Amino acid sequence: MKSRLLVPTLPLAFLLSSICALGALASTTEYSQHFGALHKLSVAVAEAMPAEQYAFRPDPASMTFGELMSHIAATNFSFCAGLQDSVAPQTPTPADKDKVAVVNYLSSSFEYCATIIPNLTEEQLTKVHNSPDGRLPGQEVLLAMFVHVAHHRGQAEIYLRDKGIKPPSYMV
Repeated sequence: MKSRLLVPTLPLAFLLSSICALGALASTTEYSQHFGALHKLSVAVAEAMPAEQYAFRPDPASMTFGELMSHIAATNFSFCAGLQDSVAPQTPTPADKDKVAVVNYLSSSFEYCATIIPNLTEEQLTKVHNSPDGRLPGQEVLLAMFVHVAHHRGQAEIYLRDKGIKPPSYMV
């Protein structure tokens, strides 16, 4: 009896979810605002670690702190280049022990993306692009990039805590 009641509701549920999905396309303004906060907090985390600790790794299988920050930067370049269906800028990865170079590399990756995200068209947000996470619609590329940065920044905050450093407070 329950299955007969469920069948007529499936087309309605599909229709409602489709309508919600169409209305849920975030604007480039929204992405840019959140990306700005992501940028500020990520760079603040990178700046919080003392230069002499950039080679620190909590486990032999882990990246060093400097490698982790450079990984975020390199992947930012790849995600944003993918949104334009272009190749990421050929920026050399700095030595993981060079705090100034790593922070500059990280900052430049966010600055590069900040020139792309506000200018994305609705077509680019819905079109499928190459990304480090595979072929995804533009909106999902942005979400994947945001999740990637937050994931690794969270790891970096644990590195800071392992060194007795309080991570920067969350910023919006």
